[in-house]
Order: sequence, then C-alpha cells, then structure tokens
Amino acid sequence: MKKKLTLTVEEEVISSVRRRAKRKGVTVSKMFEEVMGSYHDEGVETDQQRAAKRLLLALEKSESIRSKEDQKLLNEYVQRKFA
Repeated sequence: MKKKLTLTVEEEVISSVRRRAKRKGVTVSKMFEEVMGSYHDEGVETDQQRAAKRLLLALEKSESIRSKEDQKLLNEYVQRKFA
C-alpha cells in the first residue's frame, strides 16, 4: 500500500534530485523508494560492521603468506630464548 510522505530538504538537494530523476526517467518518489528499499532488507549497519566488512574484503583480496610449521616456529623461539 502506498502512502504519502512529507520531507523537509534543502532546496539545492531537491533541485539535484529532480534533475537526476528526470535523467533516469523516474519520479523522485520512485528513486527514493529504490534507494531506501535497499536499506530495508539490510538493516542499519554500525561503523564497526562496515569496518569489519572492509577488512574481510581486503583479506579476501590479499595473497596468503606461507607460514612455517608450528613446531619449527616453537623450536626457533626456544633457540633464541635460551641461546
């Protein structure tokens, strides 16, 4: 069910949005609905959630490094400590 909504927005924003909607061939209402509809499904993200997503993306894109076996690392640590 559609319902009317009144917003208070700066005039410059209104002009910009109207021009963009006209270029896209949609109404301002439809554009608003599309943008806000995407938030409806996702919910609101906190700064920490956005940071975690960016970190996960960065980790997925990075190359994995070759690590030494745990026992070898332990032996090297013991040698350095008690040498």
